Amino acid sequence: MGAEIYAEEIISHYEHPHNKRRMESPSFSFRDYNPVCGDDITIYMKTDGATITDVAFEGVGCAISIGSASMLTDTLKGKKISELEKMGPKDVIEMLGIDPGPVRMKCASLSLRAAQKAIKLKHTD
Repeated sequence: MGAEIYAEEIISHYEHPHNKRRMESPSFSFRDYNPVCGDDITIYMKTDGATITDVAFEGVGCAISIGSASMLTDTLKGKKISELEKMGPKDVIEMLGIDPGPVRMKCASLSLRAAQKAIKLKHTD
């Protein structure tokens, strides 16, 4: 029964995603793609230097990838860039409330990977 509640939340975020929009003039952005299932997500972030002040995403994908992107954008607002850099699969599982398993973990973590790649690329330019 407990996992069903979390699945309902993921479906709710998929059907009514938060922060799904194109962002003009982001501080960071990155488009990532999962060739296994066709998920395609672009993450946009604005910062005031060290803190993420706004996050948005665009894309298409399965319920887990879109639901996770929606939940991640809510989670990242107000976080430090250094906190984002330290996030991993364990944080995705905690955010979702369920372990999607090894195959679906790629879907669930696509938006996190995109956000981290955006930060990394910007810092190496």
